[in-house]
Amino acid sequence: MQSLIYNAWILTMNDKDETYHPGYLIIEEDKIMALGHQSDLPLEWQERLNEGYSGADYQLIDAQDGILMPGMINAHTHVGMIPFRSLGDDMKDRLRRLLFPLEANMTAELVEASARYALAEMLLAGITTFADMYYFESVIGQVTQEVGMRALIGETIINQATCDGDQDPYYGLRISDSFINQWQGQELIRPMLAPHATNTNDESTLLAIKAKAESYQVPVMMHVAEMDYEMDYFRQELGTSPIGYLDKLGLLNEHLLAVHCIHLSQEDIDLMAHRQAKMIHCIGANTKAAKGIAPLKELLEAGVPVGLGTDGPSSGNTLDLFHQMRYIAYAHKTANHDRQAFPAKEIVRLATVGGAQVLGLEKRVGQLKVGYQADLTLVETDSVNMFPIFDPYSALVYAADSYNVRHVWVNGRQLVRDHQLVHIDLKHIRQQLDKAMVGFRQAVESLMEQE
Repeated sequence: MQSLIYNAWILTMNDKDETYHPGYLIIEEDKIMALGHQSDLPLEWQERLNEGYSGADYQLIDAQDGILMPGMINAHTHVGMIPFRSLGDDMKDRLRRLLFPLEANMTAELVEASARYALAEMLLAGITTFADMYYFESVIGQVTQEVGMRALIGETIINQATCDGDQDPYYGLRISDSFINQWQGQELIRPMLAPHATNTNDESTLLAIKAKAESYQVPVMMHVAEMDYEMDYFRQELGTSPIGYLDKLGLLNEHLLAVHCIHLSQEDIDLMAHRQAKMIHCIGANTKAAKGIAPLKELLEAGVPVGLGTDGPSSGNTLDLFHQMRYIAYAHKTANHDRQAFPAKEIVRLATVGGAQVLGLEKRVGQLKVGYQADLTLVETDSVNMFPIFDPYSALVYAADSYNVRHVWVNGRQLVRDHQLVHIDLKHIRQQLDKAMVGFRQAVESLMEQE
């Protein structure tokens, strides 16, 4: 099957930042076959367009002057945590007082229902690829396959009992070989190792993770330099920073996807650049929790690849990148006292190309380019908040929201059409999640009574 998307405002996000307005893009099976100015549309397609209707082996899609861009990439989240959304948002030390205790009540059924709902939310927001670390991660992988999204997945490795490991600390490491072998070589899903944080894994575990990452050639996603008490521990007990510690262990390398990185020195940043480590910025979750603002400007200037993440739906509450892009503009312009810092085009690049680079997918997605996978998002420009448009990048960062996403394709397959999920009944999966949350709600009530 071939599809022609025409009458579009195309943002390629390629190295030349080429745009076509009006433009066309042709999908063949799972890849982008051609794109360009509408005036250069191949004669065969021009004739089909003049006929005005789709054929048996092709379809015509009028973009109606919408913005066609690469599918956005959520480079860090926890899709099993929808049940935690809006719970204890203003509570001090919520992680240890609320989240960790309640995670003991998570079940495969609940994680599955949560993941299905979270993926639906991301698709409706124009996200086509995500990277996830949580528990029951193989269940999340199976849901992702069914839905048809692209993902990196990793089972959390942590020094405490886990809900899916018979209360076994470091369960994620114990099953890592079978987990990686299960997902290695899949078309849309790639495995990774996911140690929870620098201060929730001991040295021997981190060294074992390093060895496995090198053996299997898989990424390592970890929360790094996020917490004040994490920084105090490394400074007082080891006389170094989390980045310095990871470098000493040999984990600061091209496999590392370091999430948050709020508390970095210039020495840390230079080390990350030198070792080719990558960073994932979760500005919404970080500022909501009053943890601080990561030195994004310095990281980019040093050449560290950066992608954007929403974090989990308990930390950032929403699973869309429109919010994250806007927060980046507001927070970093303010932090740098510079209105010209982080132009809108650069921020959109972080949500597309940047995410692809961080996740090792830069030769397949993140740009609209002939031969790349057809992961596309069309943002309509008909709504009241989308007129007028002088700069499409600015419109995406400062005006657009998830409800402006009209169509979404992943791997050439349309998963959102006219703001509606094509293969998912949203009402049904919400009912499933609500039903699965009965025991969880009871645990919440019991814990809150103790508080």
